[in-house]
Amino acid sequence: MRVLFLCTGNSCRSQMAEAWTRHFWAGSIEAESAGTKPKGLDPLAVEAMQEAGVDISGQASKGMDAVNGRHFDLVITVCSVADENCPLFPGAPKIVHAGFDDPPRLAKGLMSGEEAMAHC
Repeated sequence: MRVLFLCTGNSCRSQMAEAWTRHFWAGSIEAESAGTKPKGLDPLAVEAMQEAGVDISGQASKGMDAVNGRHFDLVITVCSVADENCPLFPGAPKIVHAGFDDPPRLAKGLMSGEEAMAHC
């Protein structure tokens, strides 16, 4: 099964979802992630995942051009912007929205950046 996690920046949520999927289902699920407007991997996401025992430091923020025309069985949008702007993919994969709070936005509230990442 091939799964794509899609969000706006491909900096945190989709990167973490890709990594957790690879961590727990290596060999049975091929996971990738991309963003509608990629902005680079968030260092706090790298740190939070490292603390959880999963290294994402080698992952890179990718745009839609990196996955356009590729076949996926499932596309999971993890933010409302990506859900509203989800492009079409070949083979008509199932598209599911599983929204998560944006850690940088959480950090602007009551939580520190580290607490926001741990919240994910």
